[in-house]
Amino acid sequence: MSKSKHSSNKVSTSAQDTAIAESKKTKKAAQEATTSVAKQMTPETLLVDNPPPKPNYPHYRVKPGEAITLADFDPNACEDYENKKDVDKELEQQLERLKDLQQRLYAENQRSLLIVLQAIDTGGKDGTIKHVFSGINPQGCQVWSFKTPSTEEANHDFLWRYHQRTPQRGMIAIFNRSHYEDVLIVRVKKLVSEDDWRKRYQIINEFEHMLTLNKTTVIKFFLHISKDEQKQRLESRLANPDKRWKFSSNDIKERLLWNDYQVAFEDAINNCSTTYAPWYVVPGNKKWYRNLVIARTIADTLEAMNPQYPAPEEGLENIVIPD
Repeated sequence: MSKSKHSSNKVSTSAQDTAIAESKKTKKAAQEATTSVAKQMTPETLLVDNPPPKPNYPHYRVKPGEAITLADFDPNACEDYENKKDVDKELEQQLERLKDLQQRLYAENQRSLLIVLQAIDTGGKDGTIKHVFSGINPQGCQVWSFKTPSTEEANHDFLWRYHQRTPQRGMIAIFNRSHYEDVLIVRVKKLVSEDDWRKRYQIINEFEHMLTLNKTTVIKFFLHISKDEQKQRLESRLANPDKRWKFSSNDIKERLLWNDYQVAFEDAINNCSTTYAPWYVVPGNKKWYRNLVIARTIADTLEAMNPQYPAPEEGLENIVIPD
């Protein structure tokens, strides 16, 4: 082995050791943060007219206080399905459920739903929005994509720009990237101090709890893909002229930080999966299965919310429409 190659291996091993140590450190902090937030949330504070629903499909939900490791989740998982055709019928049924429940939520105009999508580059956020929400009434759904903050946004607290985009009553809002960027990219790129981003976990928990108390249900999805899958998707973009617009040379730089991002995602999930705003780690290598899991989970969440059409005016049965 050459001296340069030996030196490269040493650097690689050192980086992995640092990432593992960082993960252990923050997982311990996750338990402490969860306990701290729980102490502040007395039974009295949780007594609301419309408590957060418990979806019927908790398969990939991360339990509060139980630290997960992303390496333990198989991004290729797909239950007993073998290919896209196996899920077509069920996916269609789930999308119909979603369409009906969203219409009821919009008509009721009393509560709202916030859906957070986070993933590594090429993780499938755009594809999820395109396929899962294709039949939704656009009047009742808004998608917000958060990129580098503007000067005005940067001059406010880190949650300011996100709070402005939370859904009003009757609406579904989808965050394509979200307030979690402020404990992810700012951490990996060292844009703020460790002391600052660690404090943000509890601030995020309190923010989401406040939304819940104000009748906004919050559910969060991490679209989990493998490093090999990301490579294939980046190569596919380069090979297809119609997809090259999606490719940026910066994607390569970000890919070199894969391990750092995985640790950052783990810690964000471990610190911020709560009873009132759960995280779901969704296997993302098979896009068709990802779509089914997310559609089913959102539909189950809305079903648990049980939105109702408003009662009609009295005496409508006696009305005759004039010629």
